[in-house]
Amino acid sequence: MAESAKALNNRLDFTDMHPAQQDVVAEVLDGLNQPQKTLSPKFFYDERGSQLFESITEQPEYYPTRAERMVLRNKAPDIARHVGEGAMLIEPGCGSCEKVRLLLDALQPSRYVAMDISSEFLLTAANTVAGDFPELDIQAVCADFSQLDDLELEASPARRVAFFPGSTLGNFTPEMARNFLRSVRHMVGDDGGLLIGVDRHKDADTLTAAYNDQAGVTAAFNLNALTHLNRILPADFDTEAFRHRAFYNTDARRVEMHLESLRDQSVQCAGQRVGFRVGETIHSENSYKYTDDDFSALARDTGFAVEADWSDAQSLFSVFYCRAN
Repeated sequence: MAESAKALNNRLDFTDMHPAQQDVVAEVLDGLNQPQKTLSPKFFYDERGSQLFESITEQPEYYPTRAERMVLRNKAPDIARHVGEGAMLIEPGCGSCEKVRLLLDALQPSRYVAMDISSEFLLTAANTVAGDFPELDIQAVCADFSQLDDLELEASPARRVAFFPGSTLGNFTPEMARNFLRSVRHMVGDDGGLLIGVDRHKDADTLTAAYNDQAGVTAAFNLNALTHLNRILPADFDTEAFRHRAFYNTDARRVEMHLESLRDQSVQCAGQRVGFRVGETIHSENSYKYTDDDFSALARDTGFAVEADWSDAQSLFSVFYCRAN
C-alpha cells in the first residue's frame, strides 16, 4: 500500500512505495544462493550509488549519456510534437531528473511523476525540478520498476506518456524487458505513449571501454552495491575482497558486470552464511544492446508501435517515441 507524505511544497507530493524489508532480504538471498550468484541492479542505487552513477555519465569512455543528451536537446521541439502538450509525464528510474529538464520547456506537461528507488536522491532531485519549474505539478514516488502496476496516479484526462531515458532497458533480460514494457503499456493506457532511450549494438571495444573507465568510477559503483547490502540486510561484505569485472558477451549481445571474489571467503548476509570460492562472481548487471529492428519488434510485442526515432550523429544511441496500439 502506498503511503503519501505531506506535500514538500505547493507543487510536489511524495509517495513512498519502497518494498518491505523482508522482501528485499528474500530477493537478495535467493540471488546469492543460485549456481551463478546474481544481484539485481536496483541495489546499486542508494544515495551514494546514485551519485556515483551520475559521475559515470561524465566519464569520457561512457558515450550513452552524451549521445542521448544531444538527441534530447536538439530534437526537443520534434519530440514535443509527437508527445503533445499537457501530457502526464511519468519517469521510472528518474535519477537526478537531469534528462527530463532538457524537455520540460518544450513538452509543457500538466504533471511530472518522478520515480526512483533511492528516496533521498529522489527528493533532492524532485525538489530541484520543483524550484526551477514552479508552475509544474510534481509527484515523487519511491518505488522500483516492479511496482508500476501498483502506482496510484492522479485522476486526470491528460494523456499519459512514460519517459524512460538512458540505457536502462538493456539492464533487463529479454523476458524482463517484455514484462516491463507491458506494465508500462498498462500504465499509460490505450491513448498513451512511451519515449525511451535505447543503446545501439556496436563494436565490442567501444562497449567494453564504456564499462571500464580509467578513473575507476564504474568499479566503485559496482562495489558500492556490497556496501549498500552491508547496511540494509545487514551483511559483512569486505569490498576489498572483491573486484569489478565488465566485458562484452558477444553471443548474448550484452555487456556483463560482475563482482569477482579475490579469495575463498564466507560472508554473513541477514544471518545466513554465503560462501565464495576465489574467482567466483556475483553477476550484478546486464546491458543488452539493440538494433532498430530488435527494438521495433519488442515494441510491437508489448503493445506499442514506433512512431518516430532520433539518433546522434554517430548513431551510437537512439531515442524512440512509441504510441500505444
